[in-house]
Amino acid sequence: MASGNAIRGSRVGAGPMGEAERGDAAPRVRISYWCANGHETCPSFADEPEAVLPETWDCPRCGLPAGRDREAPPSAPRTEPYKTHLAYVKERRSDSDGEAILAEALAKLRGEAV
Repeated sequence: MASGNAIRGSRVGAGPMGEAERGDAAPRVRISYWCANGHETCPSFADEPEAVLPETWDCPRCGLPAGRDREAPPSAPRTEPYKTHLAYVKERRSDSDGEAILAEALAKLRGEAV
């Protein structure tokens, strides 16, 4: 059984974890992004000339896309409603096409010549 005066979660010689052990942090720059609801998000990126900054960023509060221009944020994406298989078929075929296909299939089932 462990001694009652041991400090849990540490080891002998363990000290505070600081910059000396982790190394120096890379220079960072914070960029502001605004969504259509007016929320501001400020993610940080590497402050390097070759770093590519994204044009849009997802707002963590509402999920809308956010852009760097406060006055003209990107609009919300238009979501299409769910379509059934039948809806897609109706887009590809007219009623007369459907009737012709149905007549052909019925003729095959009945053993008639097409």
